[in-house]
Amino acid sequence: MMQQFDVAVLGAGAAGMMCAAVAAQRGRRVVLLDHSGTLAEKIRISGGGRCNFTNRRVGPENFLSANPHFCKSALAGYTPQDFIGLVNSHGIAWHEKHRGQLFCNDSSQSIIDMLRTECDRAGVAWRMPCSVAQVTHEANGAFLLATSQGELRATRLVIATGGLAIPQLGATDFGLKIARQFGLKVVEPRPALVPLTFDGVAWEHFSELAGVALEAGVSTGRGRGRQTFLEDVLFTHRGLSGPGILQISSYWQPGEPIELDLAPGQQITDLLIAAKSGNRQQLGTVLSASWPRRLAEQWLGEQAVLRMADAPDRVLRELGQRIQAWSLVPSGTAGYKKAEVMRGGVDTRGLDQRSLQAKSVPGLHFIGEVVDVTGWLGGYNFQWAWSSAVACGRSL
Repeated sequence: MMQQFDVAVLGAGAAGMMCAAVAAQRGRRVVLLDHSGTLAEKIRISGGGRCNFTNRRVGPENFLSANPHFCKSALAGYTPQDFIGLVNSHGIAWHEKHRGQLFCNDSSQSIIDMLRTECDRAGVAWRMPCSVAQVTHEANGAFLLATSQGELRATRLVIATGGLAIPQLGATDFGLKIARQFGLKVVEPRPALVPLTFDGVAWEHFSELAGVALEAGVSTGRGRGRQTFLEDVLFTHRGLSGPGILQISSYWQPGEPIELDLAPGQQITDLLIAAKSGNRQQLGTVLSASWPRRLAEQWLGEQAVLRMADAPDRVLRELGQRIQAWSLVPSGTAGYKKAEVMRGGVDTRGLDQRSLQAKSVPGLHFIGEVVDVTGWLGGYNFQWAWSSAVACGRSL
């Protein structure tokens, strides 16, 4: 027998569960489908297993999109404080880390259980694991889904299948395929919040620093398009990682350089020249006072044993310039396997900002990561999942 629903939500991740719960709480008959047999794996692994579920400081400026104003309505309609209220109502203990990032005190499973409970209380029907082979738009406006658990029909269809990041957890391009099937444009997807890689002999010199980390200013772009983050940077065997690199990776364009200030907040040239007079210490020893020793020695090479008093001002100026404006061109990224999110997705110019409904296909909605709205590192992408899901759920 054909199963009939008001709303079918594809994807039982952060956005999908949130949207299903909100729609069902408002009286809709909702079915939630996911091809995986394990619920919300991306939530489970996030934040080192403690889920960085939002950020206190959320604004449109923390998101990238070809249509940068699109996210404003949803973010204003459901704020971090609103989600904190939901978390508190379930008795989940949490704490704030630096820069407004909020984490569970215990396990990410607390957030998964909360969303599952919200869905169950509202009467959401579950179909897991359940794959969707075909989606058909009927003449009466309904959507017919051919699934591994039989056919079902829904008046509204919500695509919350996420992006391409972390395919080992089941990420696919299903949502993008549905968008294209119904004639919606897609902003070319690519990995974001991802380590950057470097090839060639030049990097072999620095690959020996794998495991070394320090705070740095990381920049890319020019003029008004220039973006800078002050975060930790981690050297790896293949390139650079750490929060600063993950942040800048969303803005970096292939073939363009990134620039690192490895002594942020200091005038390193002036400090070196001022420390020169009568100083019998080696240059490597002086730099090691503010840098990891391995980095200082590798960076300086043969100059590490040069006594400060003997160092020409020209050498110190060149050293200071390179330390505070180290320019290098990545060969690429570590790819979707190491990316936290996907940049790009369903073009928001084809969606209504209040309901996230496709303008050209009434009843078809896209929410969460599948949409061309990408947040910074630090809980912003989860907040977009909550906000977009609630905006859509309310509209249903």
